[in-house]
Amino acid sequence: MTVHFEEKKSFTVIGKVGQGLAAESLNWIPAIWQEANNKFEEIRELAKTDNEGNIVGIWGAMSDISESFERWTDQGKYLAGCEVLENSTAPIGWIKWIIPSYKYAVIKCNQNTYQEKFNYMIHEFLPDNNYSIVGAVHEYYNPLETNGDLYLYFPIEITG
Repeated sequence: MTVHFEEKKSFTVIGKVGQGLAAESLNWIPAIWQEANNKFEEIRELAKTDNEGNIVGIWGAMSDISESFERWTDQGKYLAGCEVLENSTAPIGWIKWIIPSYKYAVIKCNQNTYQEKFNYMIHEFLPDNNYSIVGAVHEYYNPLETNGDLYLYFPIEITG
């Protein structure tokens, strides 16, 4: 399994947020995406774009329930949204999160391989390479890739 590393400065996401039990995330997260997608036009002009005008990133950002970007415990928060310019103001009904800077270990997956790749990172790759997770894992969806793939971003630091 291919893992790459990425240093990512703090970035801003505006989206729709939900909270629920980690064990039931497959039951409550899809509704958040549906709401965000249905109302995307409300934030389209805030989206960060590349030189060709393409949106740079759609994120499933995660945080603990205190919104300090710690890993989920039995509950968590999930923000389905779009990367925006730092000074953007969230419209009414939308939430703005500023994700802290981290070094990330990143692995590509799809909905069918999500759990397998997540478990591989947690139980094999990171411990075998002396890394520990230092925050919530995020999902990145590249708008230019329409094949259903996504990337899991694990914020890491070297253990020891």
